[in-house]
Amino acid sequence: MKILHTSDWHLGQHFMMKSREAEHYAFLNWLIDIVEKHSIDVIVVAGDIFDTASPASYARKLYADFIVKLQTVACTNLIIVAGNHDSVAVLNESKSLLQALNVSVVAGISEDLQDHIITVADKNNNQALLCALPFLRATDVMSSESGSSASQKQMSLQQGIAQIYEDIYRLACEKRADMGIPIIATGHLTAVGCSVSESVRDIYIGTLTAFPAQLFPAFDYIALGHLHRSQQVQKNPYIRYSGSPIALSFDEAKHAKQVILVDFDNNNELTETKSTKQVPANSIPLISEIVIPAFQSLLVIKGIWLLLNNKLLISL
Repeated sequence: MKILHTSDWHLGQHFMMKSREAEHYAFLNWLIDIVEKHSIDVIVVAGDIFDTASPASYARKLYADFIVKLQTVACTNLIIVAGNHDSVAVLNESKSLLQALNVSVVAGISEDLQDHIITVADKNNNQALLCALPFLRATDVMSSESGSSASQKQMSLQQGIAQIYEDIYRLACEKRADMGIPIIATGHLTAVGCSVSESVRDIYIGTLTAFPAQLFPAFDYIALGHLHRSQQVQKNPYIRYSGSPIALSFDEAKHAKQVILVDFDNNNELTETKSTKQVPANSIPLISEIVIPAFQSLLVIKGIWLLLNNKLLISL
């Protein structure tokens, strides 16, 4: 089974008053080609599909057109989870309709965590369990207590998030029983020790800025979103941020953008990819990075700015 991990599309973003529509259109078409070329079975989008809670109509159309185009290739599952930028109501608008197209939309946390455990399968009916968790708001995981200090609120929030992951992992293990199939999780948060770019906004209240990776249960792979630089979490190749597909701020322009291919089959030669670990075992995936082309370059010009006779001059 081949799983493609991507996140933080931020459809509808404007940067320096310029629309990113053409770049996002090029990326989504490129992504369809990659899905077909590498025979991807499952696509996981780990949050922030849209840039705002009220995305422009063209951003919604990009989203809908991508799903339509995906029906022309052999990918059997698309999993979309909400990020902190996404509106639960907007994503849920088309949830029922998209189910008919093998698209699972997870916009908010359910009272029953069983609702978040999705069975995915490849063309040969090899299966995996996907614990699809969206961005977890403070109200989802903790109750407000008067008189609590900032540090107490931080600890309560951290414990609440950790408990959600522990509970869903236990349920997934029970569902897996003795089948020996992989268990994968999603998340949209900041993990301890990771690099944050200028375009990332704080997502938790109080002083909680990062979630300790050691509090994650032993998932076979964790597909994270929110941070826009592709990176491993504390040098663990199986806990990763895919990063955003295009540079969303100038400090991201010098970093290669990529999607992550997680292969639980390990039988295929992956060309045009950078292999991180090659282990021929069913439960340990082969992790590969597929570099996304730069559809629009971002350049920073430095120099001395002068104003002469109301005309702006630049001295490099």
